[in-house]
Amino acid sequence: MAGKKVLIVYAHQEPRSFNGSLKKVAVDELREQGCTVIVSDLYAMDFEPRATRKDITGALSNPEFFSYGVEAYEACKKGALTSDIIDEQKKVQEADLVIFQFPLYWFSMPAILKGWMDRVLCQGFAFDLPGFYDSGFLKDKLALLSITTGGTAEMYSKTGISGDFRYFLWPLQHGALHFCGFKVLAPQISFAPELASEEERKGMVASWAQRLKTIWTEEPIHCTPPWYFGQ
Repeated sequence: MAGKKVLIVYAHQEPRSFNGSLKKVAVDELREQGCTVIVSDLYAMDFEPRATRKDITGALSNPEFFSYGVEAYEACKKGALTSDIIDEQKKVQEADLVIFQFPLYWFSMPAILKGWMDRVLCQGFAFDLPGFYDSGFLKDKLALLSITTGGTAEMYSKTGISGDFRYFLWPLQHGALHFCGFKVLAPQISFAPELASEEERKGMVASWAQRLKTIWTEEPIHCTPPWYFGQ
């Protein structure tokens, strides 16, 4: 939709990968709609995933005993976080929709993307206490996880060996995104692209592009335990 701003946080090492194709088609489709699209290509940026003392510029509020959460919160309020964090926070602040594009690692996200969450979505920027879940600071924004898996859709079913895919979405969508107030759109899961034929892979990319055509009319999921674990 013209005028909308989208941030794609992308975590894959190889531009010609299937993740790369999904990212590229999203950029193309959304730009065609008139959206402004920014991509944070974390590996290309050599993004620092570690939450350390270096994230705080200037004096610590307690130099005797280092607490990352406390110091990041204080630094956030004073505008004293390091520039790479502030740059990402600005991108998030300006976005109507944030898409995370990544391969599933151990039922979770790659470390570089986990580090982005740890450092960028800090207290004072994304939430406060109180000021989380429905009152999180990012409550006027949409978030969407676009994930590729190694395992097949059958493996990620309720009766499958890996359990329902919604189980691994709980900490990502609910514990991080919804905690910060994001309204979470249904995930886009491309199951086992490496086991698929070239045709099937093309179909997965096309269905993602097709979905993005009407993304602005979608309703968020009801981000509560029953969505993940049943009644």
